[in-house]
Amino acid sequence: MKNARVKNDILFLSKMMSSLFHEPAVKKLLGWKQGDEEEKWAEKAVDALVKKLKKKKSGLGTIEDLEFALANPGSHSKCVTIPRSLDGRLQVSHRKGLPHVIYCKVWRWRDLQSHHELKPVPECLYPYDSKQQLICVNPYHYQRIDPQIMPIAIPQSSYPCGFVQRDTMMSMNPVCRNMYASHQNIEMPTSISAPMDYCTYRDSSSEDCETVSPEVDSGYSYPEPNFWCSLGYYELNSRVGELFKVKNFEVVVDGFTDPSNSNDRICLGLLTNVNRNATIENTRKHIGKGVKLTCEDATHNVIVTNLSDSPVFVQSRNSNYKLNYMPNAVCRIPPGHFMYIFHHQLFVQMLRRAEQEGYNNVYELTKMCFIRISFVKGWGGPDYHRQDVTSTPCWIEMQLHGPLACIDQVIERLDPPANPISSVS
Repeated sequence: MKNARVKNDILFLSKMMSSLFHEPAVKKLLGWKQGDEEEKWAEKAVDALVKKLKKKKSGLGTIEDLEFALANPGSHSKCVTIPRSLDGRLQVSHRKGLPHVIYCKVWRWRDLQSHHELKPVPECLYPYDSKQQLICVNPYHYQRIDPQIMPIAIPQSSYPCGFVQRDTMMSMNPVCRNMYASHQNIEMPTSISAPMDYCTYRDSSSEDCETVSPEVDSGYSYPEPNFWCSLGYYELNSRVGELFKVKNFEVVVDGFTDPSNSNDRICLGLLTNVNRNATIENTRKHIGKGVKLTCEDATHNVIVTNLSDSPVFVQSRNSNYKLNYMPNAVCRIPPGHFMYIFHHQLFVQMLRRAEQEGYNNVYELTKMCFIRISFVKGWGGPDYHRQDVTSTPCWIEMQLHGPLACIDQVIERLDPPANPISSVS
């Protein structure tokens, strides 16, 4: 017993000495930490790096090299490398991320969101995207890309462009890995276009249908819905409040409280939830001016404009198809930017094609009629620990009534499938 106790005491003292030995280096490196980064998390991240640098048997860069780089940001500095893990990511406390992103966030850009915002400097020998066994984590071996010219991130997949995964849009477990993209005042490519309307709207208060070109008149005109979309507001996986039915072709969804119940404004600040946690409360404070949703009267295209001071994240199968992304891709829209999230002519073209292919293909297009928008927090990419929209604190889902009415009308004319569509089909 005595020997065991002595052994434990020695082990404890050894750990204490090790901690004291590492502490000066960690403390010194934390001196260059960006102000608002979480203190405990940053300390754990730096401590983990110091341990890796002390333990490694090969590779470039020492703790002293890292200190030099941080102290002399304008000078040439060496690569500071750590071994690449199996998935290329590093676990720090409860968060997992890409190593170079973690340390660029700690020491340079506290608002850094994704590795797509970074590119290596030419002299870096072990940049993350080189896929070598070593990864350089010297934060001054990376440059931040101007978000106005940031490249679009295309998910790598064996699926061809435009492939529609057969999962249920209403399911909360997307199969595909989501990726992120930033857009500035996007002008959509014109490679996919349908020159004339397929479904035409007519005012429900009028007896006269809109004139349709005889070349494309397929008999699919129908009364225009009283509400062009419905909006559901969610906190994590629970809807809060009733569905908002939107009649005005322009509506703002913000985080404020407005007792006037205006038709062109939805104020999420009015909604209460007894299960709301601190993360949700904090996120709601940053919704601010929120987003503006616009349905263009002439084209029936839908646009989202980010009016807030924080990014918003959009998942739209329609725009993903237009941009040749994976179906479940998620796009990041910075403050002050807008994006087309539904292209009516593209939808019309796909509906025409789907009708020739049968009932199931037409039904599949209902997934394009639901669009999800998360405020402040993103999901699904390698730099985001939330892999599902239902893990984001505050989000809305749009349901587009006009396109759904188009689908209903086409489906009524088709024979149902021999094997009915179900949750397991």
